[in-house]
Amino acid sequence: MAAIRVSGGARLAGSVRVTGAKNSVLKLMAAALLARGCTVLHEVPDIHDVEIMAELLRRLGCSVERDLAARTLAITVPEHLEHRADYDLVRRMRASICVLGPLVTRVGAADVALPGGDAIGSRGLDMHIDGLTRMGATVASEHGYLVAQAPRLHGAHVDLDFPSVGATENILMAAVLADGTTTIENAAREPEIVDLAEMLRAMGAQVDGAGTPTITVVGVEGLQPVEHTTVPDRIVAGTWAIAAAMTQGDVTVHNARPEHLELALDRLSLAGAAIDATADGLRVRMDRRPRAIDIVTLPYPGIATDFQPQFIALNAVADGAAMVTENLFEARFRFVQELARLGADVRTDGHHALVRGRARLSGAPVEATDIRAGAGLVLAGLCADGVTTVHGAEHIDRGYAGFVEDLQALGADAERLA
Repeated sequence: MAAIRVSGGARLAGSVRVTGAKNSVLKLMAAALLARGCTVLHEVPDIHDVEIMAELLRRLGCSVERDLAARTLAITVPEHLEHRADYDLVRRMRASICVLGPLVTRVGAADVALPGGDAIGSRGLDMHIDGLTRMGATVASEHGYLVAQAPRLHGAHVDLDFPSVGATENILMAAVLADGTTTIENAAREPEIVDLAEMLRAMGAQVDGAGTPTITVVGVEGLQPVEHTTVPDRIVAGTWAIAAAMTQGDVTVHNARPEHLELALDRLSLAGAAIDATADGLRVRMDRRPRAIDIVTLPYPGIATDFQPQFIALNAVADGAAMVTENLFEARFRFVQELARLGADVRTDGHHALVRGRARLSGAPVEATDIRAGAGLVLAGLCADGVTTVHGAEHIDRGYAGFVEDLQALGADAERLA
């Protein structure tokens, strides 16, 4: 495993640039399957999950070329696609389930291994299956694979039990080539959903209501490949904003959209940070120890669950005590056990965590269990006496491009260890 070593005491200052969103680009790559020809994506982050998805698309018959310097990705989709997504790739990245909808609607069949991913809790596929079934697909679980078949999907009314991002995306992508009209009620409203819908519309799809609880899709006969620029990564932008507040720093985040971070930035403001919108992002300044702030995670436009570890880390060094409530993933508090090794005072009860802040933490070796937990532990290490080594840095690599290099540019004493 790789590790990231940080020495505490640095005040982060300077600027960083955010690339396209991990939680969007992987779905955009899957959407390219809907049209024969070459789709080009811009602002593609240099993260491991993109390479995993690229390999998955290659096994389906596509040609995928990356230009890391230009942050572009070209996907050439053939007329005839394979329809099996193998376990050795899907187990490494849960987002690979998003090829299910495109394959069923374009090829008429899909064999997709049941996905793996971060150890943050159960994330069932019932809503994905129910949506496709309502649209005329037969879906079964066989030997660890979801096997879906549909000679031709038809429009349907799909009412989601929960505004699931993954289910919304799969049903949306399946509906664009289905016969008739599909309505998705209680749809996810995340900016990444809007980004996917914008690309689908550019391809020729008829999609209305993305970003609202009701999405309406009128199926079309075919789509065309396009060029599309990925929406900036709000989770990475928010991570740097929280890091600035924790280290009493001054960080400008370029290529960010503050309107996608309204509640999270409001919480940081209550903690004492000065936050200003810039021409292409935001600036966060803090000149004192942050105040403890209560956090509740909810589907967008609420505070994303992906911010929970970073906010717990902030409260661990804040003045006062605060409650953090996790409403989405029951196992996400596993991160707290590692944070306690740094001296944090955190008590969990069900989906609540009571955090009592301390002026300084104490450096120690810790283990990242998922992408955001890893980032949270690194931020905590910046506020700890001595050296903190975060093992399992490969998790962080799945969501943050050039994380150590950005830390160094902001003045942190950080290095990557093999």
